[in-house]
Amino acid sequence: MGLLTIGAFAKASRLSPKALRLYDELGLLPPARVDPATGYRFYAPGQLERAQLVAWLRRLGMPLGRIREVCGLDPATAAREVRAFWNQVEADTAARRDLATFLIDHLSWKDPVMASTTNPLHIRYAALSDTGLVRDSNQDTAYAGSRLLAVADGFGPAGAPASAAAVEALKHLENDSIPAGDLLNVLRDAIEQAQQAVRAIASAGPGPQEAGTTLTAMLWTGSQLALVHIGDSRAYLLRDSELFQITHDHTLVQAMVDQGRITADEATSHPQRSLLMRALTGASDAAADIRLHDARPGDRYLLCSDGLSSVVATEDLHQVVCAVADPGHAVRELIALANRTGAPDNVSCVVADVLELQQ
Repeated sequence: MGLLTIGAFAKASRLSPKALRLYDELGLLPPARVDPATGYRFYAPGQLERAQLVAWLRRLGMPLGRIREVCGLDPATAAREVRAFWNQVEADTAARRDLATFLIDHLSWKDPVMASTTNPLHIRYAALSDTGLVRDSNQDTAYAGSRLLAVADGFGPAGAPASAAAVEALKHLENDSIPAGDLLNVLRDAIEQAQQAVRAIASAGPGPQEAGTTLTAMLWTGSQLALVHIGDSRAYLLRDSELFQITHDHTLVQAMVDQGRITADEATSHPQRSLLMRALTGASDAAADIRLHDARPGDRYLLCSDGLSSVVATEDLHQVVCAVADPGHAVRELIALANRTGAPDNVSCVVADVLELQQ
């Protein structure tokens, strides 16, 4: 088969002549020959495979500059590059989805008109952290105050200072007055401050990935709890005697469950179940989930590191948070429960109850 005109090649490759001219100018898909008199472009049939690859990558939304790089790679390396690009797209999409959810909640929520008999709400809370039965040191940090609840699970040689620094970066929220319209910006700033704090810990070590931590925190606004979450520590809500997990693990196995590649039961014993896809580290920024939760009297929130959730069955967590009324007693019983099951990791938890303030 001889050379194809630009019109014939456009039809065969499903790229428009305009796109082909642009790709020629960018050096992405130059024609096999250009008529010196007319400037008319001709393409070889062997260029169709590259043209189709360009078309597919454009459909993925890959920038032209990156497409040019991918097209110059061997197939195996190109496949890894496409996988890396798509992982980033999915992470960015998840972050935008969470932001959209937050904005919908934030913009649609209105201060309820309280009847004269309705009392203001407040929280009663407790936090506890334990080394467990196997680890030599505790890299977790658990904190509970009148407005801020937080659990962070550090990892790496500098995991303990990383988790402590991330929680410490949020503690100013206890005393800051936050207008309702500024809540989103305040939470974003808080995550950035936590990221910077972890980065500072990492920069003091021998390498940029020597420090990292998960972070699950809730900020009490008086009628709502704003959730900030990154990693595989968890937050649960006990409402009307039912226990709900309200965070989504940022782990490889959870992504595999989401994609239908493994079941939730298989995830619990998967050898890579602790491999994080998102966390606060010194190496790069990662998007945190942010959500709002309307509080009701009688609600109970549990925040915990995976040292609790990965070794204690959900039904056993449910039984304790339902049966033990005092938050201080509840956190002690939860950690004792983890220790009775072997506690191979550090164990941390926070329990907070939403109550009416009696006047």
